Amino acid sequence: MADQENPVFQIQRVYLKDLSLEQPNSPAILLEQAQPSVDIQLGVEATPVAEGIFEVCVLATVQTKIEDKTVFLVEAKQAGIFEIRNIPEEQMGAVIGVACPQIVYPYLRGNVADAITRAGFPPVHLAEINFQAMYEQQQAAQAEAANATAQ
Repeated sequence: MADQENPVFQIQRVYLKDLSLEQPNSPAILLEQAQPSVDIQLGVEATPVAEGIFEVCVLATVQTKIEDKTVFLVEAKQAGIFEIRNIPEEQMGAVIGVACPQIVYPYLRGNVADAITRAGFPPVHLAEINFQAMYEQQQAAQAEAANATAQ
């Protein structure tokens, strides 16, 4: 009986769910001498899979442009399946929004850098992310939106 009440947090699997690379303006754009701009967008999503089992994905979009022309665009989704049981409800958001992405993110960083390098470009290394701060910002934005709706 005691085992059923102990908190459980286990990684079942980490995997690359989706990866795409586009070079829509190649080969002409490769002859450009201008320095490209780099735009990086990150996100986290979580989906319940079964009782106590969650899929948590960290998404990255890396787009480089020279003026208004795309040099390359990488979209990647790195996922993990986690068993999470007997965690107090008020802590579940932080576990899914902070602990899980921190485990998955290093794999995403490596896969994105590898894809870009294999495409013939200098690697773009995604910076370390403070998922705790990101989660707190999302919570504050949701609370602010809820207050605005209530008024």
